[in-house]
This record gives sequence, C-alpha cells and structure tokens, in this order.
Amino acid sequence: MQQGAGQTPGLRTTAGVPAGAAPPVPAAPAAGEPYGHAGDGYTPTQADLPVIRPGENGGYGPLYVVGDVHGYLDELRAALRAQGIVDEADRWIAGNTRVWFLGDFTDRGPDGIGVIDLVMRLSAEAAAAGGFCKALMGNHELLLLGAKRFGDTPVNSGAGTASFQAAWLLNGGQRTDMERLEDVHLQWMARLDAVAEEDGHLLLHSDTTAYLDYGESIEGVNDTIHDILARSDADEVWDLFRKFTKRFAFRDEETGPAAVRELLGRYGGERLVHGHSPIPYLLGEVPSEDIDGEERGAAVQGPHIYADDLAIAMDGGVTMAGKLLVVRLPLVGR
Repeated sequence: MQQGAGQTPGLRTTAGVPAGAAPPVPAAPAAGEPYGHAGDGYTPTQADLPVIRPGENGGYGPLYVVGDVHGYLDELRAALRAQGIVDEADRWIAGNTRVWFLGDFTDRGPDGIGVIDLVMRLSAEAAAAGGFCKALMGNHELLLLGAKRFGDTPVNSGAGTASFQAAWLLNGGQRTDMERLEDVHLQWMARLDAVAEEDGHLLLHSDTTAYLDYGESIEGVNDTIHDILARSDADEVWDLFRKFTKRFAFRDEETGPAAVRELLGRYGGERLVHGHSPIPYLLGEVPSEDIDGEERGAAVQGPHIYADDLAIAMDGGVTMAGKLLVVRLPLVGR
C-alpha cells in the first residue's frame, strides 16, 4: 500500500477516527437485507477500513479456493463457516488467510447478487485483516455483463441469430438478479482478472486452453480481456464468452496432461486449478432426475485431481444437488 502525504507508516486516518484507531466495522444487515446498499450505511468498496500490510503479520496465511457458487448463497455461507473463514454473522475471521473464488457467482441459484455482495464485502474485510479475498471471472460473469449491456442485440454466434439476453435466460439467468444488479456490481465484474498464479497454482475458471488466445503472460491475458470489455463491442464480448464456455480440455487421458502443461508452460505454476465443469461430468457420470424432477449428480466428496495429477477440478456441482467446495491448497495427488 502506498503511503499518502503525511501518512504515518502502517496507519490510515479516517474522518472522525484518530490515526491508528480502527473505525467500527458496520453491523451485519438484518436477515434478508442485501449487503452493500445505502440503507445500512456501508458499501463493499468503501476505503475506510484499516489496512494491515501482510509483512506486519509475518506474511500471508493459508490459501483456499472456492468453486462455482451459482447463486447458492446459503451453501456458500455454510462452506465458509465450516472452514473457519467467516463467523456466524458472515464476517471475516480468518486473519491473513488468502481466498480465491474461481468465478460463476450468479445464474441457476436463487441469489447471485447476494453472493457478489458477500464476496465484495469479504474482500474489504480480508484486506483489513492482512489477508485477501479475490475472485476470477467466469463465463457467467461475462454472460450477465452481456445481458445487461447488450440485451437482445443480435450477435454473430456461428449458429444463427443469438443474443446475450436469450443465452442468459437459457443458462439459468434469474430475473431477480437482473432487477437488483447495480453499477457497483457491473464495475466489479468487469474488473475481475481471468487468470492468476498463487503458490505454484495456476488459477482459472474454465477447463479450456482458450486463454492462450489472449496473451503470452498472465498480465497480458488479463489486460486483453479488460480491454475487450472496455470497448463494449457485442460481437467481441460474445466471442470471449463463447470461448470461456468451452470445457473438458484436460479430461482425455492422452491429450489432457499435455494441454495442462501447455498452459503451465505459458503462464507458470506447477498445477492448474479450475471450476466450470462439474466434477460428475468430468467423471462421465450423467445426472439423473429423482421423483420430484430435480436434477441430481453423483455424490461429490471433494475436488477431482486428474490429468497426471496436474489439474484440480473445483466445481462440485452445487446446481445439481452436489457440493459447494471450499478447499485449502495444496492438495496431495491421488
């Protein structure tokens, strides 16, 4: 963190709060009230939390990754509590722990905007505690951005006329999410990185090699994708979304490990961690429908390690009555 003029190292001054004193953390909103709205006097991007630099606490702590959430806010809260990352009021209690979300926060589940609000708030609280909570861009972030920006504008889909709005609804878009979508959510999604490397783990959302089309380095990929979103060309964003929906690049026993190695060779890391493709699909297990018509996948106990132990799949299939995975890295191959 860069120091401002006249700022004491390690301290930040907030209006009405003496230097060195932590401003009060806003109380948790009432049940059912969304985070980050003006009614509770708090926004997830507020900059008045006291920042503790990692070096002051002896460096960063353990590393966790979170698989696809898809609007299942209650399941996310329960999974974070089970790992000791948040308390019963959903406040960050993990100190200098690091958490990476692998994308796909909305669609299919009941409360995508609630998920985004929680992740945004935890990002501020984690930074204040000397850790971090960061997120990657998934294909459903691109889909929601496109539906909001371009609506029914025709795009070149390669398979006839298409639009973001139609694709969003077809892929589980929730009208309540669209109604609650605000500029702060759009700005946050548009600024998400697509690729990151942490402790030798190459993190990305989709199990595809399409990332190679966008840059020679992690920074290059992220800059290219941010530039595409900034230009706001419907066809260009659609092409990006289409490539991010590709999957199963690492599943084949013969070609999969080579595909992982190509990404690791280009962007660094010793192991690749992704979401996007539900683990039952990677295992070739077709979901079934039970008596009430709900789609159900095979029981998921944890991440799926595959492709010569080079890849870790983190989408536990929460949308098919699977499991929302929050896992500490590194994992031992099996």
